[in-house]
Amino acid sequence: MIEEQENLDNDEEDEMYEHQRLVVDKGQIAMRLDKYLPHFTKNISRNKIQNSIEAEAIKVNGLTAKASYKVKPFDVITFSLPKPPRNTELIPEDIPLNIVYEDEDLMVINKPAGMVVHPAVGHWTGTLVNGLIHYLQNLPTHRNGEIRPGLVHRIDKDTSGLLVIAKNDFSMTFLAKQFFEHSIERTYYALAWGVPKEETGTVHNFIGRSLKNRKICDVFEDGFHGKESITHYKILKDLRYVSLLQCNLETGRTHQIRVHMKHLGHPLFSDAEYGGDKILRGQVFSNYKKFVENCFETMPRQALHAKTLGFVHPRSKEWMQFDTELPEDFSNVIEKWEGYLNAN
Repeated sequence: MIEEQENLDNDEEDEMYEHQRLVVDKGQIAMRLDKYLPHFTKNISRNKIQNSIEAEAIKVNGLTAKASYKVKPFDVITFSLPKPPRNTELIPEDIPLNIVYEDEDLMVINKPAGMVVHPAVGHWTGTLVNGLIHYLQNLPTHRNGEIRPGLVHRIDKDTSGLLVIAKNDFSMTFLAKQFFEHSIERTYYALAWGVPKEETGTVHNFIGRSLKNRKICDVFEDGFHGKESITHYKILKDLRYVSLLQCNLETGRTHQIRVHMKHLGHPLFSDAEYGGDKILRGQVFSNYKKFVENCFETMPRQALHAKTLGFVHPRSKEWMQFDTELPEDFSNVIEKWEGYLNAN
């Protein structure tokens, strides 16, 4: 019997998992684990269950188990499996992809700002997914019931930086499990208004959709409206009016860094949705105003870049680490602020 079932969307990047806890009935006869589970999972093949077992996403009594394990009465089985995809047509498009790394199991892509990751209302073409299905075939599509080939996580349209793409079902499950368990290393660079009081710090609270505006997110004091969210930050450059921050995600909620920095009183520079597209530090006299407006024109999007990404490779089990340079708009706006500070 299924004792409990819940959707553990551990963050906006990991909605692909359906988490279940099963207690085997007292009259259950001995049966292989990979034959037993399909009776309780809709539209998920035995092959996909075997991949999940191999990726250690299925446990029996708290321990990893083989596909050949014979279930016994009162065994407690916990598993996280991809939700079945809906039938949604995707159009392959020849879109240039900045591929940082590729092998038979995965790809790492440096996404430019302005590119939407997956098709949605208002963005059915020109997305990263449209480019992926043109570049590759037979990508796994399991993600919260939607067709999102190869995607294990995502970043906002106007955030630049690194994404890992799974090229087969086993890699999808293995990588998504690491996101689920918060073992992926993700470092972002952010330019924020002002300078935090502490050189290093941690923001730990709950993030959920704003009750006033469903297009953005907000901080809540408990888990009733939001999910636990943890961001660690460090000041890399104090530029008086703005600061360059290193942000490491322990969780990965929707707009997490953007929401957390606004909550601290330091919205990201040029972030229109969270109030960073206005002059928030410094006296607004004509020359300074012109300078800041020029900076907004240089970087007309939130100053956020997914700079590094680290994870265990699905097949080799070796740790892989990737790093990128800041994109041109980001590095240029930093140079402008450094120049302004030195001249004043």
